[in-house]
This record gives sequence, C-alpha cells and structure tokens, in this order.
Amino acid sequence: MNGPTITELKALVAISRHRSFRRAADELGMASSTISHMMTGLEARLGTRLFNRTTRSVSATEAGEQLIERIAPLLRDLDIALIEVDAGRVQPSGLLRLTASETVSMILVQTVIPSFQALYPDVTIDLVAQPAFVDIVEEGFDAGFRLGEAVPLGMIAVRFGPPSRMIAVASPAYLRDRAEVKTPDDLKAHRCIKSRSPAGRPFKWEFEHQGNALSVDVPGNLTLNRTELMLEAAVKGLGIGYVPERLAANYIRDSRLVALLQDWCPTYPGLYLYYPGRRHVPAKLRAFIDVLKETTAR
Repeated sequence: MNGPTITELKALVAISRHRSFRRAADELGMASSTISHMMTGLEARLGTRLFNRTTRSVSATEAGEQLIERIAPLLRDLDIALIEVDAGRVQPSGLLRLTASETVSMILVQTVIPSFQALYPDVTIDLVAQPAFVDIVEEGFDAGFRLGEAVPLGMIAVRFGPPSRMIAVASPAYLRDRAEVKTPDDLKAHRCIKSRSPAGRPFKWEFEHQGNALSVDVPGNLTLNRTELMLEAAVKGLGIGYVPERLAANYIRDSRLVALLQDWCPTYPGLYLYYPGRRHVPAKLRAFIDVLKETTAR
C-alpha cells in the first residue's frame, strides 16, 4: 500500500476543520473535485471510510477522527519548522490582510503600522476597518483584532495593550448649570450621545460598582456609530458620551472633556490579535506580531 502524501494529510485535516470540501479546497488552493477524488483514493488505499458525506455536510468518521487527532500536531510542527527555516533566510514580503474595528484600526495606524512598514517595506498591508466581526478564515484574512473575551475558540491570541475600560465624558460647557452626575441613574436627567451595534440596536451603557453591575438604557436624541464622532460631539457640548478611555485620554488631558462616573466604569480584558491555531504562521504575520509585542511593551 502506498502511504498517504503530505498533501493528502493536509487536505484531510482541512476538510475536518471546515466540515466542507469546498472550503478546504479554497484554503489549499485546489479545486473541490480534486480534493474529493484525493480523499476517495486515500480511503480506498487505507481500506476505511474517513468521512461521512451528505449533500449538506461532511463529518469525520471515528476512524477519521482518530487519524486526524494523531497527524494534526505533526503537520503543525512540520509547518512551523519549515517557516522558521524560511524566516531565517527570506525577508518577509507579500500581502498581509488584517481586519479590525474602526477604532482599533485607528490605533494600529497611529502606532504599530508605521514601525512595521519601516522595518518590512516589502510587506503590503490590507487593513479592513469594519464594525462587524467576521470569520477571518472564511473571509481570507491572516489575522483579526477583538477583545480578549470575544476571541473565537481554537484561535491563537496575542495581547495588544493593557486592560482598558469605557468611560463617561462630557464637555465643561455641557456640565455647566446642569445636575451633577454621581451615579449612572443620574444619566436619565441628561442628554446622552448614544451608539448602536452593527445590527442597528442601541447599546446600553454597562457599569459596575463594588461588585454590583448596572445596565442603563440612556436617553438621548443623537446616535452615532463611530467613537471619533462621539468624542467630537461631546466636545461640542451635545451631551455625555461613553467611549474607550484610551481614546478619550488626550481630550481629558487638555480639559476639552471631563471624566464622569470613574468609580462605576469597569475594566475589560484589552485587545488581542488572533489567528487560526491550526495553520502555519507566515513570516509576514510573525514579523507583524513581533512589532505588535514591542509596541505593547512600550
């Protein structure tokens, strides 16, 4: 019996991961028919069925799962070894596709990307700023950015920056001659600059104090979907905004905005870059992660 090839084993793992011949073929740069015939031939040579197929789904059989469990770590180690050898002799190059929210994209453009492009001019970055989270494997991205608690299972996560928090802010002009804001309930007597989810639903403002969590559906006649717009609206005295503290810091530092309810604003786990844990790490992504870590350390 001829043993399976590396290509067949990689196809086997990809099909199991995606539960789809088409998606596995897209990942490996093959035609769906090619990868299907490849598995049929492998099953014939091994004398056992590796996948249960229907018109709508593909799932590994018990024998297939056992084989995949044994070979997946070996293939991952092989990919890492080859990448490390390649990284030692080749300058990173090519297209690096990233996805992040508009706010995180702004942070990357201000901090990480300038340093990265100075070091690796042969890498072209395609950064897609979008409010909705996407399946980075399905959409063809090398990596994405999310809050730590929202990183999908099975992904490798790299911290980007310290824990952060949302904070309520308003301009001195807005606060003048208005009722004080001492607790979140006091917001109901104020104009608030609201935000909405990508699906269009208004976000509630989440607070916490001495272990007690509170969710407030704030009033307001202005709704915006970008943090930068919310900050500018707050500076103009249009109401109280609820924004990431790291983006409001400069406004607070130069007294254009005043921080409110600081004892009520909880921290959250910070940002992470994430990428598929079962795929080899290209030299260009490994280089980007190194710059990201250096920026975080600074």
